[in-house]
Amino acid sequence: MTMPETNTGTEALRPHAEDAFAHELKALEAADDRPRPARWKLSPWAVATYLLGGELPDGTVVTPKYVGPRRIVEVAVTTLATDRALLLLGVPGTAKTWVSEHLAAAVSGDSTLLVQGTAGTPEEAIRYGWNYARLLAHGPSREALVPSPVMRAMAEGMTARVEELTRIPADVQDSLITVLSEKTLPIPELGDEVQAVRGFNLIATANDRDRGVNELSSALRRRFNTVVLPLPATADAEVDIVARRVDQMGRALDLPAAPEGLEEIRRVVTVFRELRDGVTDDGRTKVKSPSGTLSTAEAISVVTGGLALAAHFGDGVLRPSDMAAGILGAVVRDPAADKVVWQEYLEAVVRERDGWKDFYRACREVTP
Repeated sequence: MTMPETNTGTEALRPHAEDAFAHELKALEAADDRPRPARWKLSPWAVATYLLGGELPDGTVVTPKYVGPRRIVEVAVTTLATDRALLLLGVPGTAKTWVSEHLAAAVSGDSTLLVQGTAGTPEEAIRYGWNYARLLAHGPSREALVPSPVMRAMAEGMTARVEELTRIPADVQDSLITVLSEKTLPIPELGDEVQAVRGFNLIATANDRDRGVNELSSALRRRFNTVVLPLPATADAEVDIVARRVDQMGRALDLPAAPEGLEEIRRVVTVFRELRDGVTDDGRTKVKSPSGTLSTAEAISVVTGGLALAAHFGDGVLRPSDMAAGILGAVVRDPAADKVVWQEYLEAVVRERDGWKDFYRACREVTP
């Protein structure tokens, strides 16, 4: 039996940041004449430029990876240049993982030293494990040890990432305390340790709606500098974010260009923001909020799904009928309570809004 060939970076459905934006990182590195911390690929200024976007002297356009307050990015980058770890905190869909990945790609050139936090994440995922065949054959040794992404980052002076830190059991979380405070990882089985070399740091993300699930101990929280990523401040900013990400994803999936559906993107964003905020944009009508977060990430998912419908079962132009089912699925998470919220919003707000009658009809058709 032959094994399938491994995808190259250009064929990957979702390339790592350092591969997808390699040309921008290379251009930034060439133009970057500012001081760089030890083992950083770019200076803090260039890392911030990579995330926020700009134009380089050679004409290279650096696309924005994060649309939001500049100071947030500057504080995050500066934190990584110190001995403090970085905790990106926010509600679901505020681009925590996205920012984490791009920070690691710009700082270390490698965003793959990743621990994905879940309720079942073991301590070995943060510390180290063992190759049991070698362990049984030769006993405990460095050769039998399987380093975690955190251990590798410490040894090589790289940036490690821990996603969804608050989903990891508390006792496993606390295995980071020595790593972050002493910058060392003991290996008691060998009477040895791994000391972090210059350039090492760690980025963790956490959903602030998960407080109380596995809340961080005060000892661990003190080891982090916390940066809160807010939801987009304005509708225009959120529309811009959604359009950019949908365009990037659409190109990878051969979907129609997002700008052709900009009006529908704005409708989705408007609906999500009004239900999220509990009031219409003009401030005149209060509405109930559903149980879901209705984040920017969910808006991106809804629009991408709508574009796929338009491409494969329509004429390629994004219309309300392509969006309605996706919006319903995002809003109605609790079939009882959320359905009432959605129906009231449709009748009290959408039905009465000028220019939204086609959107209203499409939503009514899919609402049971």
